[in-house]
Formats: sequence, structure tokens, C-alpha cells
Amino acid sequence: MVKALPGWIGLVTVLLLIGLSIWLFALGLPDAPWLRPSPVLLAVSAVLFLVACICCNGLFVVQPNQARVLVLFGRYTGTVKADGWYFVNPLVSKRPVSLRVRNFTSPQLKVNDANGNPIEIAAVVVWRVVDTARAVFSVEDYNAFVEVQSETAIRHLASQYPYDDGLNEGELSLRGSAEEVALALKKELQDRLEMAGIAVIEARISHLAYSPEIAGAMLQRQQAAAIIAARQKIVEGAVSMVEMALDMLDQHRKVELTPERKAELVANLLVVLTSDRAATPTLPLAR
Repeated sequence: MVKALPGWIGLVTVLLLIGLSIWLFALGLPDAPWLRPSPVLLAVSAVLFLVACICCNGLFVVQPNQARVLVLFGRYTGTVKADGWYFVNPLVSKRPVSLRVRNFTSPQLKVNDANGNPIEIAAVVVWRVVDTARAVFSVEDYNAFVEVQSETAIRHLASQYPYDDGLNEGELSLRGSAEEVALALKKELQDRLEMAGIAVIEARISHLAYSPEIAGAMLQRQQAAAIIAARQKIVEGAVSMVEMALDMLDQHRKVELTPERKAELVANLLVVLTSDRAATPTLPLAR
């Protein structure tokens, strides 16, 4: 494993090599014009200056929420994640990897829900790199990998749930169970992106609608379902009020009702209470 040293050590090393190179170069030059220069000292001076220039390649800076993946001759030797100024073997390649939190917004995808209805869906995925080695070496391009796997997970998720509330009570739906669907999407994405060393922080549906070709029909169906549900509540309330009225009449015994009169009273009350228009009373003609 390659150990990253503080940057000042590398800087001092480079300056010492340059100073030594200059000193040897000065020693290699003759003091008089008729003397020959020392080729050995001049060669050593040139080599030291070249080594100093190469050592400059070992200096690098790591910014906050950034990392450098170190590779020596094709072999992974470690990752530097702490911000600062460092010095490593000049022959080590230093690939930068961002550790910042990123957002990916998928395009609007047209898929079929669990009932086979075509819908449009999109999602926002918040993610970050947590394992730099797997992010760099396990996949070709981890940014493209996130995009492709996110779209695949969104398509699969949409096919597992109906768009609206299901026929069975308690059944999850894309529109009515936003939190549960978001957790399911996050889990599936994490399973897919684990191999690339990526952690999914949040995943949530950002757009959900029926496809234009069936949007009108589905709107009518939703309106019909809403009307039926409202009527059901009205009927339940009307029956409860009729029962309460009959019980109060029986308790106070102010009016004696025959079965025929009771049936007529029930019918009239139900008509008044369940009608969508105001009731118009009629008075019987005097005989």
C-alpha cells in the first residue's frame, strides 16, 4: 500500500534535490577557461534536476468531500479522503472522485402499472459515492451506471403497484402510498447500486400521471368512484338518522305508528335525506 505523506515533505524533498543539482552543476564547471568541465558532476546534476521535476508530480491537493484513488502500475494502492496537501510516489496515478451528494432526475418514463394502465412516471434520486474503489473499478462509469439503474428500478417499481387505490382494502398504490413507494424505490435502488459503492440517500417520485391517451377516461372513472363513495356515505347517514327518529318516537310514545305508516315515514325520510335536491312538501287536500 502506498502511504500519502504530508505535502511539505515532498516540497522540502524537491527543493533539496534542486539545490543539490545546482551545487553539483557549479562544482562541475571549471574555474578557469582552460580547464575541462567535469562530465560526471554535470550528469549527476542533470539527473537530480530531472528527479526533482518528476517528484513534483507526487504533490497533490484533496479538497473537502473529494477523494483521490491511488493506482501504482495498475494495482490499487489506497484512497485519500481527508482534505489537505499530500505527497506520494510520483509514479502513482491519482484519480479524483467526488464524495459530494448528487441529484439525478430521471426523464418521464411511459410504463404500465400493475393493472396494465399506461402511466407517466419520473423520480428524483439523491446519492453519493461511499466506496471509491468499487465506484472506479467495479463499473465502467458510475455516473452512467446510476442513471441506467435508476430508470430500470423506476420501471420495475411502477409495474408492481397500481396507479390509484387498489380494489382490495389496504392495497398500496403509486398515488395513495407515497411514503411506502418511496421506501421501496430506495431499497431497490440501493440493492442495484451496492456493487458500485454508491449509497442512496433518498428516492422519491417527482411526476406521476396517466398517459394522455387514457387520461380522460381515467378521470371519469375517478369522478364516478368519488360519486359512489359520497352516495354511500349519504345513505349510511340517512339510515342512521331514520333509525334515530323511529327510536325517539317509540321512546316518547307521542305518535302511534302502524306498520303501514312507519313504512311510509321511512320512505319519505330516505327520499328527503338522500335526494340531491331540496325536498318540496305537499299538503293533502281537505276532504
